[in-house]
Amino acid sequence: MKKQALAAAVATILSISATPQIHAQSSDEVEDLGNIVSVGTRVSGRTITETAAPVDIITSEEITNSGATEVGKILQLLAPSFNFSSTTISDGTDIIRPATLRGLGPDQVLVLVNGKRRHQQALVNVQQTIARGSAGTDINAIPVTAIDRIEILRDGAAAQYGSDAISGVINIILKQQTNLTSISLQAGQHYEGDGEVLMGGLNTGFDLGEDGFINLSLEYRDRGETNRAGVDSLRVDPPRVTQRIGDADSENVYLWFNGEVPVGSAELYFFGGGSDREGNSSGFFRSAGDDRTSPALYPDGFLPTLITNVNDRSLNVGLRSDFNDRWSWDLNAGLGHNRFTFRTANSWNVSFGPGSPTGAQDGTLKYDQRTLNFDVRGSYDTSWGSPVYASYGLEYRDENYEIVRGDLVSYAYGPNNDPSLVILNQNGGIAAAGIQGFPGFTPATEVDDGRDSIGVYADFESNLTDNFMMGLALRAEDYSDFGNSFTGKLSGLLTVSDRVSLRGTVSTGFRAPSVQQAFYSQVSTNLNADGVLTETITARQGSDVARAFGVPDLEEETSVNASLGLVFEVNDQFTLTADLYRIDIDDRIVFSTSINPEAGSENCFDAAVCPIAVLLRPLNVGQAQFFTNAIDTETTGLDIVGTFNTEFDNGSLLNVVGALHFNDTDVSTVRSSSSVLEPGQIFDETQRVLIEEGQPGESALLSFTHDYNNWSTNLRFNYFGSVAGQGFTGIRQEWGGKWLTDLSVSYAFNEQVKLTVGGTNIFDEYPDKWDEADGFPFPQLGFVYGWETLPFGINGGFYFAKLNVDF
Repeated sequence: MKKQALAAAVATILSISATPQIHAQSSDEVEDLGNIVSVGTRVSGRTITETAAPVDIITSEEITNSGATEVGKILQLLAPSFNFSSTTISDGTDIIRPATLRGLGPDQVLVLVNGKRRHQQALVNVQQTIARGSAGTDINAIPVTAIDRIEILRDGAAAQYGSDAISGVINIILKQQTNLTSISLQAGQHYEGDGEVLMGGLNTGFDLGEDGFINLSLEYRDRGETNRAGVDSLRVDPPRVTQRIGDADSENVYLWFNGEVPVGSAELYFFGGGSDREGNSSGFFRSAGDDRTSPALYPDGFLPTLITNVNDRSLNVGLRSDFNDRWSWDLNAGLGHNRFTFRTANSWNVSFGPGSPTGAQDGTLKYDQRTLNFDVRGSYDTSWGSPVYASYGLEYRDENYEIVRGDLVSYAYGPNNDPSLVILNQNGGIAAAGIQGFPGFTPATEVDDGRDSIGVYADFESNLTDNFMMGLALRAEDYSDFGNSFTGKLSGLLTVSDRVSLRGTVSTGFRAPSVQQAFYSQVSTNLNADGVLTETITARQGSDVARAFGVPDLEEETSVNASLGLVFEVNDQFTLTADLYRIDIDDRIVFSTSINPEAGSENCFDAAVCPIAVLLRPLNVGQAQFFTNAIDTETTGLDIVGTFNTEFDNGSLLNVVGALHFNDTDVSTVRSSSSVLEPGQIFDETQRVLIEEGQPGESALLSFTHDYNNWSTNLRFNYFGSVAGQGFTGIRQEWGGKWLTDLSVSYAFNEQVKLTVGGTNIFDEYPDKWDEADGFPFPQLGFVYGWETLPFGINGGFYFAKLNVDF
C-alpha cells in the first residue's frame, strides 16, 4: 500500500508536466550578483528582493568582520532569527551546541552545503537545555575558512527540500577561488584572561585544466575553557570554587575541499571534508563526604572530567550537464558520517571500590547518511507569454544509527555487574553503579539500525502577469519505518510598483522522526527510595518500558506555515522588508518529563492506586523517559530587515544593516497516548517553559560598516531578548534582555595584507545573576548565572587580532 500511495503521488506530480519549450534566463537579467540567491527558488538569477520568501545573505566580508571563529557564533551575531544557545555542564551539548531558526528546534531547520543536504549529528540533546530531545546538524563541523557566503531561507520549505525544513533552510556556499592563497591568523581572549582562542586558516585553489578547479581549506582552532563559577559555600570549608562553569576547552582540525572538472560534455563536481574535535568539560563536583566519593582516591572531593571526541566526514560527488540547449540535469551522491565518543577521566566507579579505574570509555554514538539525487531543470512556453520554470527531482536517502557500549567499569555495578550483591559506599549505603559524571552506554542500549526513504518533487515558478509571480511545489516521500507524506507549497510575489512588492507563501510541512530519536536509549543504575538499585532508563520506541506504558512508535510531525511580506525598495540605496509568519506544528516530538513512581508507593501493589509503580517494579526500572509526539505548538513572528548604503564626497562608503526579529511560541495542546499517564506527567510545566520561553522572543541587529581608503570600521549592536527556565529548581526564573556591542577596525597595508583588531561584547555585558533565594541551592554552589537557556553565554567581553595575507 505504501508503494502504491507513493506511485499515485508521483503520477499526480508528473501529470502537471507538458511538452517542454525552454527559455534560458540570460545573464542580462541579473542586476546584482552579490544578492543572487540559490535557496528557496529553482530559478537562476533571482535576487533577495525577487523571491516570494525572505532570504538573508551573509557575505564573506561580514563573516570576516564578525570576529567570531565558529559558524554558529557568526550566524548568531549576523542573523537575528538564528539562535545558538550557550550551555555548560550539559554533557555532549557543551561541544555540539544547538543551532535553531525562528524559535523552533535544531532538527526543524535543514542545513545544505552547496545546495545539497548535510547530514545530522549523532549526539542527542537529553539534558535540560534548548533542543532537549533533538539531534540537529553540527554546524560547527564546517570550517569558516572554506565558506564563501551563507544563505538563510526564513520560510517553511519541506515541499521543496524534504523533511526537517519546517523553520527554514541554511545553505552554506563553499569558496571556488583559484590561483590565490589566503592565510588567516587570529588570536584573542576574554577580558577575564581565559578562553584564549588561536585560529589559523589556509585556503588555496588551483585550476584543473582550462575549465576546472579545486579549492582546499585547512583550519586549526584551539579554544581554551572559560570558568565563571562562583564560590561554593555549601560543600567545602573554607568556601572555594569547585565547578567549571563556562565554555568547554575545545581543539578543532578541519580539511575541506570543493572542486569541478569537465568530463566530456558534462561537469563533474565534488566537495566535502572532515573535522576532528576534542572537548574537555566537567560534571558536578562531588564533595569529600558524598556517597559517591572515595576518601582514598579523592580525600578533598573531585570534579569528574568529560572528554568528548567528535569526528565528522562528508563527501558529495555529482555529474551535471545539459540534455540539450533546453534542459539540464544533475546526478548527485552524498555520504555523511558523524561519530561522538564519550570518555570520563578524574572519576571512579564507587561499586568497584578504591581499586576502581579513574577513567573509562563511556561509549560511542554514530550516525551515517547516504543520499542519491537526480534533478532536472528547465522551463515551458505558455500562452501568457512568460515561461514556467520547472524542476523535478528524485531522492533516495538511507540513514543508520549506532550506539556502541562503553567499558565495563563505565556502567557496571561491581566487577561482576551483579545487582544481587551488596556493595557499600563510604557512608554505609549501597554503592552507586557506573562511573561518576557520565555513566556509560550498556550492552542493553547497543543498537545498529536504520531506515531508508524515497521521495519525488516538482517545483514550478512563472510570472503570470508582468506584475505577479507565482510558485508551486509538491513533494511526496515514503519512509520505510512510518509511511508516506505529501506536502505542498504555494507562493507569490506581487509587484505593486517599481518600489513596492508584496510576497507570501503558504505550505504544509513535515519532519520525520529522526533515527536518533527512534533508536536512542540510555540506562543508568541508581538507588530508589528504598535503597534498592534500579535502572533509570531513556526508553526507545518499541521497548518493554514503552509498551508497558502504551507509548506508541513515533510518527512524523506535520506543520502548516504561512507568511506575508512587504518589500520596499525606497531607492537604489535603501531597501526595507517586513515578513509576518505563522507556523503550526502538530504531533511535535519531545523528550518527556521523567516518569517516577507515585510518592509513598514503596509498598503499593494496587494498579488502581499506584499504576506507575506497579508498571515499573517488575521491569526493575526506577524512572523512565520517552520520545513521544506529545504536543502541538503555534509560533508567530515578524522579521524586519533594512539595508542602506551611501558614498560620501570624500569617496568613503557606509553600509548600514538593521534587523528586528520577534517570535512567540505557545504549546497549544499536550496529549498522552498512555492510559496510565496524564498529559501533565508526560510534558510538565518545566518543559513547557523551556519550549515557550527558553529562546529569545525578541532579537535585533544594527550594523555600521565604513570603508575609507585602506581603513574599514565595523560597529555592531546585538540585542538578545529575555529568556526563562525552571529546570533545576522548579521555580520559573527570567533572565532579562541585553544589548551587546562589537567593534572592529581593519587596515589594508596593501592588496595582500590586512590587519583587523577588535572586540565582541566590548562593554563586558553579562546575563542577570541567578536569584539567590528562588535559585537555592545553585547560587550557593557557585552557579552565578543560569545555564539552560542563555543565548549569548556568560563569558563577558572578548578582544582579538586577525591577520589576513593573500598571495
